[in-house]
Amino acid sequence: MSYQVELAPAAVKQIKKLPSDIQQRVVTKLEELAANPRPDGVVKLEGSDNFYRVRLNNYRIVYQIQDDLLLVTVVKVKHRRDVYRS
Repeated sequence: MSYQVELAPAAVKQIKKLPSDIQQRVVTKLEELAANPRPDGVVKLEGSDNFYRVRLNNYRIVYQIQDDLLLVTVVKVKHRRDVYRS
């Protein structure tokens, strides 16, 4: 049971601004999320029903899981110091 991974337009822009080696690691992590959207180390964000955060070194990937649609929507990919800033 594989999930489809979609990127919000803001997430696409954020990924493009990352160094190329980090971009490759993000793509690998997104492929892993398609297979298992709740891997070890995932943190459910407080105050939300289906938003999660996964760590990738000093970067965070914030995403939403819609189990009924088998869909993972990535909303942010930012350095950990910037993840909760606009």
